[in-house]
Amino acid sequence: MAIRKILQLGDPALRVLAKPVNDPTAPEIRALVEDLADTLAHWRKTTGYGRGIAAPQLGASLRVIFLRLPGKAPWPLVNPTITERSAEKIVVWDACLSFLSIFMQVQRHREINMRYQDLSGEWHEIRAGEGNLSELLQHEIDHLDGILAVDRITDMKTMCTREEFEKRYCAASPYAIESAK
Repeated sequence: MAIRKILQLGDPALRVLAKPVNDPTAPEIRALVEDLADTLAHWRKTTGYGRGIAAPQLGASLRVIFLRLPGKAPWPLVNPTITERSAEKIVVWDACLSFLSIFMQVQRHREINMRYQDLSGEWHEIRAGEGNLSELLQHEIDHLDGILAVDRITDMKTMCTREEFEKRYCAASPYAIESAK
């Protein structure tokens, strides 16, 4: 429907706890998902980055995220909740459309179980194992809780600009395919 402005680091709206969606089938939720999809597609096309986006990044304080993974169907998630986290953690590179010029290493759980609703209101449960999906879901769900990747940085010395990340670390990260465009 529309490409919307993404709130940037420092905007207080990014720190607000998002409200649960009462009716995932509501037309306004479908419209929000379309805006998330259009905005994410625009960022992917113009920057090569962007696998997911959360409603709070558009200024909508609702528990909705949208993922677009390479080779997969578009995936809207309503009211996602992590129900279980593995004890084992991993350190991964992270960035965000709300501060795309900054990359850093963050700590995430290796595996999670998650529950969410689709746009018809049906509940689903999935297990996201080691790999890109687990860390991406944790990143996007953090947005719904007012938590940003910079809050999870493992060591300030890992923080770098996008240019340095692409020069030194990109090839070994999940961003390698996207940023090669």
